[in-house]
Amino acid sequence: MHEKNLNGLVVIHSAPSALRQHIEWGLNSLLGAPQNIFWRDQPLAAGTVRTSQEFRAPLGTAAKIATALKNWHYLRFEVSELGLHGGEIFRCTPELGIHRATIDSVGSVLIPENVLRKALAHFDEIEVRENIEVALGTAWDIELEPYRGVDLQEVQRLRAI
Repeated sequence: MHEKNLNGLVVIHSAPSALRQHIEWGLNSLLGAPQNIFWRDQPLAAGTVRTSQEFRAPLGTAAKIATALKNWHYLRFEVSELGLHGGEIFRCTPELGIHRATIDSVGSVLIPENVLRKALAHFDEIEVRENIEVALGTAWDIELEPYRGVDLQEVQRLRAI
């Protein structure tokens, strides 16, 4: 049985403040209804804001959202959709561009057989490792991790008060 609607999440880690309205228009259009989007300042990048938005939409919506968002070069974001049997995640930074990966039902990246075969076709151990790291999206994880931790840092700072 194929799932008609999947659970999704858009996390914009940093976006120039001036793009807020454009991003909202795009999300409203792609999700088919006005979204209640709450923006907060992004302390790691002056003049930028961040937000997250859950959605429930047909398969492929995450890809449409990621495609629309990647056209604004200065965004750092992640978009995922997940059903009972897995889904996809898209990660994007201005420096690295966009990364797309298939994920299982708990969000772990799955590497397709053809990608593994390509990586293993080389006799150079370093090149094999690099190809697998690209397939996993390791560089994107490393670059986005400080932005993912901003909410946790704020909670810790408030607890210390």
